[in-house]
Amino acid sequence: MAAPGARMASRPFCQFITNVGRTRLTKTCFRKISFNYPARVALHTQNTVGNVASASPWKLMGAVCLQRLPVTSQKKNPIEDQFAELMQQLELERSMISRHELRLHEEAERLSRKQADDYDSDEEANYGAEEIVTAQDLEDSWEQKLKGFEPTPRDTAGGEEDPRSMSGYLADSLVLLVEQTVGSDKLWLLPQLQWESGETLRHTAERALASLPECNFKATFLGNTPCGVYKYKLPKVAQTESNVGTKVFFFKAILSDGSLAPATKGPFMWVKKSELQDYLKPAYFEKVNRFIIGV
Repeated sequence: MAAPGARMASRPFCQFITNVGRTRLTKTCFRKISFNYPARVALHTQNTVGNVASASPWKLMGAVCLQRLPVTSQKKNPIEDQFAELMQQLELERSMISRHELRLHEEAERLSRKQADDYDSDEEANYGAEEIVTAQDLEDSWEQKLKGFEPTPRDTAGGEEDPRSMSGYLADSLVLLVEQTVGSDKLWLLPQLQWESGETLRHTAERALASLPECNFKATFLGNTPCGVYKYKLPKVAQTESNVGTKVFFFKAILSDGSLAPATKGPFMWVKKSELQDYLKPAYFEKVNRFIIGV
């Protein structure tokens, strides 16, 4: 006679789960397995987020940290210049002689033969009688072209004078700031708007960027999770049961428009990371400075 445990082990797993669900053990020890449980949890969470947020005494805000990445490389410091010269010298010493250098050497030998006392013009019959552009003539023409070449400046005209233009400080990363009214004060902040029922905080941040007047910034948001949170309480005199303070959730975004747009009118400016503390409040700057990479 087989043991009860052996008979139970020989049964299919699905039949075992079904039998357990029919017994009274489900009311005491086990929970019925439902393959739709994760979907029901997600739906329940989505339905309750709005209720929890609306019942919270904190006002929720969605903000976007929009960065314009560097367009050109950074200027090299003296140590980098010395290292670059060293590597260039090593590369020159280890390289093979180029065809142009071989041509220069060959033409120098021909010139020395012509200047010799025993020069025979029949030796130059292979080169023909037509004019020949020598390698030295090519170098002279290249030198003239180089003198007339002017590289594009790292900071385009008007870039430093007009902070509303993205064409300034091409070697630095810039952050977008907007001037907003908070209470009776006008402050420089990252673009932000109040959260509305039925939308995610990222949608609020996207709406804050799209709501800027006379601007059409195309941005790529980096994920759905906030990169930082800043909160502040209202004075006790102004606090109520439904409004204690404000929580601002920041989302990072990269400017994806390939062209550098000209300066446009609007209450905003582009600043470097090193200049943020000149415009932002100390507590606000402390939170923002943690997630902005100054590359």
